[in-house]
Amino acid sequence: MSVFRGHGIRPAWLAGCLLVALVAAGCAGKPGQQAFNFDWHVFFTDVSPFSRGLLGAVYITVVISVLSQAIGVVLGVFAALGKMAKLAPARAIANLYIWIFRGTPVVVQLMFGFYGLSAAHVWGWDAFTLFGLKIPGEVQAGIIILGINEGAYMAEIIRAGILAVDPGQTEAAKSLGMTYGQTMRRIVLPQAARVIIPPLGNEFNNMLKTTSLLFVLSVIETYNHYNIAQGQNFQPFEEFLGCAMWYLLMTTIWGFVQTRIERRFSRGTEQSSSGGAGPRNKGFAARFMSLRAPIEQ
Repeated sequence: MSVFRGHGIRPAWLAGCLLVALVAAGCAGKPGQQAFNFDWHVFFTDVSPFSRGLLGAVYITVVISVLSQAIGVVLGVFAALGKMAKLAPARAIANLYIWIFRGTPVVVQLMFGFYGLSAAHVWGWDAFTLFGLKIPGEVQAGIIILGINEGAYMAEIIRAGILAVDPGQTEAAKSLGMTYGQTMRRIVLPQAARVIIPPLGNEFNNMLKTTSLLFVLSVIETYNHYNIAQGQNFQPFEEFLGCAMWYLLMTTIWGFVQTRIERRFSRGTEQSSSGGAGPRNKGFAARFMSLRAPIEQ
């Protein structure tokens, strides 16, 4: 990568050009075979927001991502505090939780949690109605299982944020007579948030894409919507390209939001987590297009 940077070539732009070249080569076809004809009508029809059922699938993706991430953050706080606790049982439980859910594939957790627990009569995912909205069992399972999985990763992120806070802050709080809970709520966690928020934003970005695994539970989210469509019209290239466009749209919008949040929490510091001083739009560009200037040697 340093060779490309030395010639003024950014890795992100290079990867984009290679991707375009590969797509063009695939559409050209092989010698002796008929060239692939891209159906623009199918692509634009199914990528349009007015496509039947599309906005509902995108809505399901976003809602599941938000709720699962919220569960993951809460569980991550408790797991991080448990891993740092003085009590051996608390540390053992936290370490066991993190070990299991970071060491097994998400799709296995989804299949075991939904089908396995139901078959063993341990837990039944029965649909219920909340505020007049029926929530199917597979959606419940997706939210909870993805949230539990995310908590194992958030635990290490939150623990790193807590450890980044000057220990003198905790000592000062103790000298004022604050309890452990008050110290964490009022002193440590607010300061740790500056360290936690950037990786937390990246985890949510990843969560938006991880929801595509819920097709194994027959949840009609964004990926499964296009998967069903390509099974009906047998045009997977156009359908999955449209699917990729929608995921890019969601993650790009979240990129703007994340940059604003990071800038908001970095006020009062010498250098923001979005790239430091410079134009206000540089944080987003630096994050997504690798536009940060090379480090001078």
